[in-house]
Amino acid sequence: MKRGIGSEDTEAPELAISAGKVCFIIAKAHGFDVKVAVTEPDAGSNPTDDGEVAVLQDHDDDPVREELGSLISDLSVDEQIDLVALTWLGRDDGKAADWDEVRQQAAYAHNRHTADYLCGNPLLGDHLAAGLDALGLSCPD
Repeated sequence: MKRGIGSEDTEAPELAISAGKVCFIIAKAHGFDVKVAVTEPDAGSNPTDDGEVAVLQDHDDDPVREELGSLISDLSVDEQIDLVALTWLGRDDGKAADWDEVRQQAAYAHNRHTADYLCGNPLLGDHLAAGLDALGLSCPD
């Protein structure tokens, strides 16, 4: 795991959430991001005959979405704030050098809908990975 912000001797900020948790959420988010829009909501046929295509469709009661939302909701407030700040950093809403300010804005914006907000981001996994990278952190391959 690499560390640093822009140079070898600058330490990454101390995060309330571990990089391991962020990486796990990234993996779950990528599992949800690949879903496609439902083409036939009431197919009524045998899933085996359909090649289990329904698991790749984005249903309202999607278990992957529910798991991702639960993971995020179960985090502490500080961990949720870091997750939002990493997402914003990853979508270029700030620079790594401005981490404290980005995190402060995320803390100000925090509410009980954080999981819904993050799960509504179709590029959540990519933004989190880019946010970690901006801070000089990464997930193992």
